[in-house]
Amino acid sequence: MLFRFLNIRFYATVISPSNIMNINKCYFRYIQHEDKVDISFLFDVKGSPRQFNFSRKPTETLEVLLGRMKTNIVKAIDKGNKKKKNNESNTNVLLEFCDSKNAPIDANITCNDLFAMNGPVKLKMSDNLYEVVFNSPWVISMNLPQSILAGFPVYPLQFETQYAKPEKCTFNWYKGLPLDDKGKPVNEQNIQWELTGNNFTYTPHAQEVGMKLKLECIPGNDEAVGPAVETISKNLIEAGPGNCPFETRHMFTTQKLKEKSFRCVSYNILADLYCDSDHTRTVLYPYCPPYALHIDYRKQLILKELLGYNSDIICLQEVDRKIFKSCLTPIMNSAGLNGLFYKKGKEVAEGLACFYNKDRFKCFGDEAIVLSEALTTKKCLQSIWAKIKDNEPLTKRLLDRSTVSSATFLESIDNPNEILIVGNTHLYFHPDADHIRLLQGGIVIYWLMDIHKTIISKFPDKRVSLILCGDFNSVPSCGIYQLYTTGSSPSTLPDWKSNIDEAVNGLSLEQTISLGSACGTPPYTNYTAEFADCLDYIYYEKLNLEVEQVVPLPSVDELKLHTALPSVVFPSDHIALVTDLRFK
Repeated sequence: MLFRFLNIRFYATVISPSNIMNINKCYFRYIQHEDKVDISFLFDVKGSPRQFNFSRKPTETLEVLLGRMKTNIVKAIDKGNKKKKNNESNTNVLLEFCDSKNAPIDANITCNDLFAMNGPVKLKMSDNLYEVVFNSPWVISMNLPQSILAGFPVYPLQFETQYAKPEKCTFNWYKGLPLDDKGKPVNEQNIQWELTGNNFTYTPHAQEVGMKLKLECIPGNDEAVGPAVETISKNLIEAGPGNCPFETRHMFTTQKLKEKSFRCVSYNILADLYCDSDHTRTVLYPYCPPYALHIDYRKQLILKELLGYNSDIICLQEVDRKIFKSCLTPIMNSAGLNGLFYKKGKEVAEGLACFYNKDRFKCFGDEAIVLSEALTTKKCLQSIWAKIKDNEPLTKRLLDRSTVSSATFLESIDNPNEILIVGNTHLYFHPDADHIRLLQGGIVIYWLMDIHKTIISKFPDKRVSLILCGDFNSVPSCGIYQLYTTGSSPSTLPDWKSNIDEAVNGLSLEQTISLGSACGTPPYTNYTAEFADCLDYIYYEKLNLEVEQVVPLPSVDELKLHTALPSVVFPSDHIALVTDLRFK
């Protein structure tokens, strides 16, 4: 690198040495939750700007601070020089703080006092005069991903700021070939960087394969901008997998919807915690190359797929908490969608996510339940609990589940009299558990009916409609589909006896919301080498909503091209359901 870092234990980003806005400025930031002051600046050492960083107590005097700064600067200057036998340095650096009239400031005052001074504060460093900037917008951390594919969006990882607003930050992307004219590798400082984009995300082109990317961010808020920081990709841009089947599906979603129409997506994106194991690589998905199972690869496909649907509502299942925070949220926000995360019960670090287009919907509330907890506590579920509570084998298994369901309440901006309850869930998967899933499906719909009734009573002048998305792990011939689309699942259903030791007797479920399956019952929404069938649905309230379009699913030939899912072109073992709905 062109410069070195000192005291980087608290500092993750690199102040750009080539951006003139960073020259001759010394940045003081108060970190409230740690009660410390961070100080950063660039200083020329032997013709190269080097970054110096300090983390000090607010109560420390300027004399002590200046002494520490001088020691570190002298060490950097002397490094590599021939030392005297007594190790004494001949280097002399003058350091002092000055007020607006260039008069020295009393070195006995504290760092904290410096923040309260009237007028500009300056810092003399030998022959240089620095402007001291207090609590400037700041980038705390910013990195680029390990894997960068041509044709897929790249974005800053671990992007964290202080005193800044994301919408006020400027992003500049640069591309550069890390080779000289003779094809030999060159250091990063010798790369000829070319500006190639200025959005939060950047999608490399095929002709940029073999290049590196550099991202520069200039943080800002309503009053000021902070120092430009930069990060350079560790690896080169690689060739992508070619055309993915979801890109064909994007042909049906090129336009955003408006007025009474809105687009809804439901998608189990395959949690990384279920992918990152030898069992997954060798037993579950041995046909999928290990690199294509890695989350750094898969998330690029997931993001491109989701963005290309131009959706208004996105319900996701198997969402890793870290992926929601560091990947989905920033990208969806940059595309105009706000998101909420609903973690599963127990210590499971994955759950559900619901994103909505903030230009088309206002979220006025949400709820979530862990089904096993709600069953024994919520009044609306007592009729179910009363029928099964004495069945010990059944209740033991049912109450041990971590299954969660969410409900997000959205008011249409285009149609203010319309309210949507957007439900989302992911039911228990085990093959011998049709009875558990039917109970869970009953819990979900009974709970949503109760919410539906409550919201209607709160907003008597508005129309309230239900949408329920999810991976129900249940095929159309099972009782859940019957319960949702016909309104009842009688006690005679074979589902209740899918495990004879836990059989449910004498329980019929009924629900009063007229629901339809927006995407029908396609042959496959889950397609692996061991199992393939329809498990995912978008249910909608038929009295108030109608289906305008169902985006066609991939063909069987596409699903089989790489044996099964996931693959190099399918990031999950499930297929996204995409439908356009309309308020009647």
